[in-house]
This record gives sequence, structure tokens and C-alpha cells, in this order.
Amino acid sequence: MTVLGADGQPLRDTELVVRQTGHEFLFGCIGFDLIPYANGEVGQEGEGSVFGGDVPVVQAEDFAEKWLQLFNFATLPFYWGDFEPVRGRPDTQRLLAAARWFADRGVVVKGHPLAWHTVTAPWLLELSDEEALEAQRARIRRDVGDFAGLIDSWDVINEVVIMPVFDKYDNGLTRVARRFGRIPLIRTVFDEARAANPSATLLLNDFDMSTAYECLIEGVLEAGIQVDALGLQSHMHQGYWGEEKTLEVLDRFARYGLPLHLTESTLLSGAIMPPEIEDLNDYQVSEWPSTPEGEARQADEVVRHYRTMLSHPAVEAVTYWGLSDAGAWLGAPVGFLRADGTPKPAYDALHALVKQKWWLEPTPLRTDGEGRVRVSGWRGSYEVEAAGATAGFQIAAGAGTLDVRLGRSES
Repeated sequence: MTVLGADGQPLRDTELVVRQTGHEFLFGCIGFDLIPYANGEVGQEGEGSVFGGDVPVVQAEDFAEKWLQLFNFATLPFYWGDFEPVRGRPDTQRLLAAARWFADRGVVVKGHPLAWHTVTAPWLLELSDEEALEAQRARIRRDVGDFAGLIDSWDVINEVVIMPVFDKYDNGLTRVARRFGRIPLIRTVFDEARAANPSATLLLNDFDMSTAYECLIEGVLEAGIQVDALGLQSHMHQGYWGEEKTLEVLDRFARYGLPLHLTESTLLSGAIMPPEIEDLNDYQVSEWPSTPEGEARQADEVVRHYRTMLSHPAVEAVTYWGLSDAGAWLGAPVGFLRADGTPKPAYDALHALVKQKWWLEPTPLRTDGEGRVRVSGWRGSYEVEAAGATAGFQIAAGAGTLDVRLGRSES
């Protein structure tokens, strides 16, 4: 790049310092645990969730600091049954406060999910199929509109492959999916979300990595439905996929030409779930402790998993499903922190990648006789400081030469 002074002239043979200020890649985690903290609910324990953590209040400040040291992308919970258990009384203000808390700290925020048959609003069962579908549409218009500008990324509909045949318990959205069909339902919810926030990134998300999900994607795209990214879940409770399987999965779904987001990733630091379990929810144990051997294995697998993710050009984001073991889904030891808040080796191992190996610390450089200097680093935001002035710039995919004028930001 060529570094220009405030007068627009190249700074020749000038000492400067370049530092990274942010990653373009989205290193994500659920932000459920921090909703009480963001709302100033001091002295109150969070209610917790089977889909996220429940950090004790006494650990909240330290937890928040550890979260922000590692992640730049937060997923907040919009499970309809928890968000609006009583019709007309959504938990909008608490979620707005949480979204602002993350956004104020430079964190990109995503909402999850707008439509899902699990933890959907219980009162949908009191409605006809047509009324339930209209309620779903209205919910999307309201929530996407209310959070626009704070939350501009959404898992629009979750686990549609199984949705119309789901038989664990009765729910309004399975009835709607069965009545109107998967693809018409997907079109409806995506159309509503797009209309409510045209600039939002809208994802189709699923845990089913089989050809059934591929067939659904093909049907959706053939129907002309605009999907911005594909969500792939990777809860590895039955063991790390390994590099070969992971790359095979990524390649299969990358062929649609859409960005891939690993929306729900976990790796265990304790006993591995038996392979014969088909539905992970069916595995119920009284205790599932983290172990020294498991923690060493988890640290190794976390490094391998993230290196694999960042090696694939289609992957834009990885969201880890829980920083702490406290309140984790199924009680599994998936966190990078133990239930008492102390970091496992996996936390330190990932931090060493994200903020050391894949990060440019303040680096002294010198421009040449034309004011040029070579800077290399991971895609993201950077700052250059010279002659008492600073300017920001971006390193993007395929970036070539650029001019950076001190005193203002250029991209």
C-alpha cells in the first residue's frame, strides 16, 4: 500500500506502525449467557436454557471479558416459545439491550431462529393452520423490523428437513409445514424477513448433513428463493469428524455457490456419546464431567477443526455452541471454560490461533522512496500510524495495492 500524508502526498522513507484491529472471519459463540449481565440484572441468576449456557452472576464480568477476547460474532436466542410464551408479550427489550451491548463492543450479532418447530410458541396449537402461518409471518415482520440495525443476520428457519415429519410432540409449526409443504413455508418466511430488513443476511440452517438437506437446498434455489448463506450444524458429541469428513461436507455444500456458516459447533472434553444414539437428545446421563484426558483431546481437536474451517474458501463463520460447561446443551462438557469459569486448554489453544497466529500485533515498518510498504495479514481491519496520525484500512480477499491517507479511513 501507499501511505499518504494529510496533504495527499506519499510519506517517503517514513517509520510507521501497522496493527490489526479486527478479523473479517466471524469467530462466533452464543451470547445467551450474557443477556442478564447486559441488562444489569445484578444479583439475579439467569433462567438458563437447554440450548445455551447459564453463567453464574458472580462469574459474569470475567466471563464477558473471556468471551470478548475470543469472539467477534454473537448468536442471541429468539426461540419463540421462550421469547413470547404469552401471545403479545415478547421479550423484546431485554434482547434489544443484549444486542446493543454486543454491538457497542464491535461484535456482529445474529438472531436464532425465526421459525422452528422446537420451542415454538405453545399458543400456536390453539390456532388453525392458516392462523398459525399468519402468526409466524407477523412474528418475523415484527422481530426482524424491531432489531434491524442491531441484528442484521438471522437463521430464518431451522431444521426444515425433519420439520413436517417431526413426531416427538405436537407443535404448531410442524402442522404448518406438513399442511403447506417445506419449500412454500421457506419461501414465506424468507420473503417476510427480506421485506422487513432488505439488507439482512438470511440463512437456511440444518443439522442434517445428508443428501436430504442437499435436495432441499436444490429445491429452494430452483424455486428462486434468495438464500444468503447456508447454515451447517456440527455438534460433535459422538466424536470429532476429522479433517477428511469435514472437508467432504464443506465441499458438498459449497457447490451451491453460497457462503457456509458452521452455525452450531461443539467438541467434547469428556466421554464421547455412544455411536448408536440417533437423536442426540435421547442421550440422558446424570453426570457428564470434563476430564483431563478429554480436555487435552478437545484442545487438539479445536485447533484442527478451526484450521480446517479457515482453510476452506466457502466458510465465512464458525459459531461455537457455548463458552462454558455451565448449563450446556444436554449437560455435555462442550465449553472452553469449566463450569467454575476456569479456562480449559481449548480456550488457550483457540486464543493462540485467533489472537496470535492469525493476528498482526503492532509491527514497525518503513515506507520506501515512493511511500509504499508491504503489509500481509488475515482479511480484516487494520490501522496504520505514522507522523503522529492514524488511518484505518481493510485487507480483503484479492486485495492488491491501495492508498491509505492518514487522518481518515480508506478501504
